[in-house]
Amino acid sequence: MGQSEWDAHVAGRLILAATPLGNPGDATVRLAEALGIASVIAAEDTRRLRRLASDLGVSVPGRIVSLHDSIEAQRTEGLVESMRAGEDVLVVTDAGMPAVSDPGFRLVRACIDSDIDVVVLPGPSAVLAALVVSGLAVDRFCFEGFCSRKAGERRRHLESLAAEQRTMVFFESPHRIAATLADMVEIFGAQRPAVLARELTKTHEEVIRGDLTHLVERAAAGLRGEITLVIAGAPASPARTEPAEWVTLVSVAEEAGIDRRSAIADVARELGVPRREVYDAVVAARHRGEQP
Repeated sequence: MGQSEWDAHVAGRLILAATPLGNPGDATVRLAEALGIASVIAAEDTRRLRRLASDLGVSVPGRIVSLHDSIEAQRTEGLVESMRAGEDVLVVTDAGMPAVSDPGFRLVRACIDSDIDVVVLPGPSAVLAALVVSGLAVDRFCFEGFCSRKAGERRRHLESLAAEQRTMVFFESPHRIAATLADMVEIFGAQRPAVLARELTKTHEEVIRGDLTHLVERAAAGLRGEITLVIAGAPASPARTEPAEWVTLVSVAEEAGIDRRSAIADVARELGVPRREVYDAVVAARHRGEQP
């Protein structure tokens, strides 16, 4: 981003810039130039920003303010006022693109509502990096971000994706990865192809490929660092079955000695139906006296 590119705009703008996932060499020329020119830099972690600028050999003359999740709402109005006053505000997060499971979205919406220009400096993305290195289908995919910290909400989120046929990309913390993978095994099936990408572009980068069972085994030993999960979509279901059929299949499984919870999960997985729908059908049948 050359000086003339900045001088062409009198009014202040919001500039969203992607930062390296780990390797400073992935920084774009436009990011380096923006760091050296922006009037205000809103950073998720100001210490990481200064370290990045040092790695890039860039002097940062602009005002640096913090912009993390817990204070984005209270920071937004002041930053919007700065742009109205003619200052360019550059937003950077710890790694990757702002607003993607990171601070930035509220500020973008506020700028749009205030008719302030929003521009983007593209660059590294953990979502796309993990997706393309996974070896799973990339023609259709969806990004699901972080699952909930609460077990019940996490399971409901995953159950809503049981029949999702697109490749799915998730972020997860090393502290919750084992629990999330265990839920995925139960809901998506142990043999569902999956890839865990850890510490992308960093010294200890690791890409673990296999099925969900394999990932559970690897996670049991402990994993550290930034984690991105890529999960294959559900196979296409040949035809939509009816709730009465689900209830019958669950009953047959229970008669064979399988507990009800496992039977419901097995039927949902085999038919490509959300587990919650099978569960609701079984409960409704019991209330009607159609199932023992």
